[in-house]
Amino acid sequence: MCCFRSLPALFFIGASPASSPPERVANGTIAWVTDGDTFRLASGERIRIARIDAPETQIGQAKCAREIERGKAATARARGLLQGRAVDFVRVGRSYNRTVARVSLEGRDLGDLLVAQGIARTWPPYSTKPDWCRD
Repeated sequence: MCCFRSLPALFFIGASPASSPPERVANGTIAWVTDGDTFRLASGERIRIARIDAPETQIGQAKCAREIERGKAATARARGLLQGRAVDFVRVGRSYNRTVARVSLEGRDLGDLLVAQGIARTWPPYSTKPDWCRD
């Protein structure tokens, strides 16, 4: 008999769990609010806020006229709240040429704040996008 049965165990000897890299917090000033979940920093970087979704404002992206109405209202409220404000953020990915990030405003999670204000809804990873045409 050969030693093939014990071979897989050799791959785990001395292995330690992979540690995740430390989070790199960046900061910037919001120069322009695109919509309820996306903004552009003064540096030019586009940021999409992670774990939330705001209604769309464009005909080609929205599913119904009601979503566009809600999107325009959400964008106006987000602009009033965020334009010119300083934020801290941690980059977590990329989507449609934008940085996806967890963002904080004055130490509070910006996504949670926008949800509490009715500007956005929570959108957990790997779940269905919120439907802005109902309720």
